[in-house]
Amino acid sequence: MSNSKPGLLRVRTATGFRFESRSKALKYWTSVWLPVVIGMILIAIESTEAFGANHTSEPLRRVWEALFGAVTNPDWDVIHHIIRKCGHFFAYGFIGLAWLRAWWLTLPNSRFFMDAGLALLGTCLIATCDEFHQTFLPNRTGSAWDVLLDCSGALVLELIVYLFVRTFHPKHLARAA
Repeated sequence: MSNSKPGLLRVRTATGFRFESRSKALKYWTSVWLPVVIGMILIAIESTEAFGANHTSEPLRRVWEALFGAVTNPDWDVIHHIIRKCGHFFAYGFIGLAWLRAWWLTLPNSRFFMDAGLALLGTCLIATCDEFHQTFLPNRTGSAWDVLLDCSGALVLELIVYLFVRTFHPKHLARAA
């Protein structure tokens, strides 16, 4: 992403742009995109056999019962399912926010909804790959419903950010298009 100043790269700031050396620019781009990469790595780890429902039930149940007391097996099955689905919703919601931040800082002239759309697309691609990968594991199942849940988490958290920014920092939404 070079520009008219030889040897320097243009980097977005809160008030516009600045020109920096390549090493400083590399640090900037790393700080912008590293949260997305970390999120993808965490999803890849979570998408293994070790994090299947049959492996998470007992540890989560011990924590639940330590906090809230004993629970019957049928009740635990429902609670465990809800915990896992909430995990999907919020994990992908935060990945969606990492994508939103990265696009917001990468595309300084774009509007919020363009960045949010790209963030939702990135989240959807990760969720789809995750569920596809799970179809090959013996104790996991891939589900289009989980992809929808994951994307819903990203969409809801992005909307919360939009409403927050619109309410408390509306000038940040008024970037040049």
